[in-house]
Amino acid sequence: MTLRWGILATGGIARKFTSDLITAGLTVAAAGSRTQESADRFAGEFGIPAAHGSYAALAEDPGVDAIYIATPHPQHVEAARLALAGGKHVLIEKPITLTGFEAAEIRDLAEARGLVAMEAMWTRYVPMMARIREILAAGTIGEVRAVSADHTQSISTDPAHRLNALELGGGALLDLGVYPISFVWDVLGAPTTIQASGRIGETGADTEVATVMTHASGAVSTTMSSSRGAGPNTAHIVGSRARIDIDRTWYNQTTFTVTSSDGSVIERYEEAIDGRGMQFQALALENAVATGVAPLLSIDESTEIMRTLDEIRRQIGVRYPGE
Repeated sequence: MTLRWGILATGGIARKFTSDLITAGLTVAAAGSRTQESADRFAGEFGIPAAHGSYAALAEDPGVDAIYIATPHPQHVEAARLALAGGKHVLIEKPITLTGFEAAEIRDLAEARGLVAMEAMWTRYVPMMARIREILAAGTIGEVRAVSADHTQSISTDPAHRLNALELGGGALLDLGVYPISFVWDVLGAPTTIQASGRIGETGADTEVATVMTHASGAVSTTMSSSRGAGPNTAHIVGSRARIDIDRTWYNQTTFTVTSSDGSVIERYEEAIDGRGMQFQALALENAVATGVAPLLSIDESTEIMRTLDEIRRQIGVRYPGE
């Protein structure tokens, strides 16, 4: 039996997630918004049986087992508190919170209640990444020496836009840079050293952030994020015998090529999936609930990734209101 999902907040990302859940045959039981009108509209769009005019009402709904939190990230921690207090498992849109301190609070609350809390870093769970992990585990590319990835987009310069508003957790790092930072963690584990440089926009939010990190194996990683310019949006894993080049846009289910050091192609990966691919993270949470085994991206790792982002922000001089 699949879990009965509730959708908390009804913006664009919630629509994409809900569409993928339905495509995968999972159960969407309720939607919750700050107004009844918005909840009704969202529920009607997707044929969801219950609609709640507050997040608290959704959290208290006995017909819901797990809640997907799709608010802007400064509101994640409060929404998670409500959901966990209501006895619901939570899948929290990335970044899981605004700070490492908040992530640790969610981790501790979930553990105390015996519930699963998981970050919705959906890229970790698509079939493409599963195949890449198999290739790395098999030693096909040899010792991993370097990893690089960018997430660069040309987004609105309007000071009121969410990515430019510090009070909404704005900045390229938390909205875009979290993808390549999490990817580096996935491949190489925690960084042992972090060097970051950034460019600050008119509102005090970061518009570009670059990182250079080293890892326990000795491998190095580089990441780039930007909200003011669209780059290649590719990722690369360089090994001593071969490399993996992930095509545009690497954080989606896409194609990649494994190329040996002599230039010959070892593998060309192409696999189509239904929908965008956000259903795989929901299936991972359901599996964690059913088996008691932590998901691929554990809440402990998500908390440590947030602390990495805290350190990067410290180095580039970005602080959010209330910090």
